[in-house]
Amino acid sequence: MNSRLDVWLWMAQRATAFLLVITVTIHLGTMIYVVNDGLSAGQILAHTRGNLFWLSVYGSFVTAAAIHVPIGLRVVLMEWTSIRKDGVNMIALAFAALLAFLGWRAVLGLYA
Repeated sequence: MNSRLDVWLWMAQRATAFLLVITVTIHLGTMIYVVNDGLSAGQILAHTRGNLFWLSVYGSFVTAAAIHVPIGLRVVLMEWTSIRKDGVNMIALAFAALLAFLGWRAVLGLYA
């Protein structure tokens, strides 16, 4: 660990990993149930529209992924490339914003 930022990023990545385990488990359990029950895409969307539980599950998943993945990408870029640390941080931040935007757009599509 080189700086205070690195310590905070390390803690954020561990916390979001924990949240991802919970939300992915809920997602996979739901998918197994849906496949076994033979629900169509239309029936699934009927269950998710306006449902705050699914909004919170998938919103938490997207937020955690948008934090977790760019932190890992930042480390990989610092170890495998010669890009300066400021440049790596900007790339990771831009990637986080892209993941959050696209993910929340999909989540709101399921909810609305």
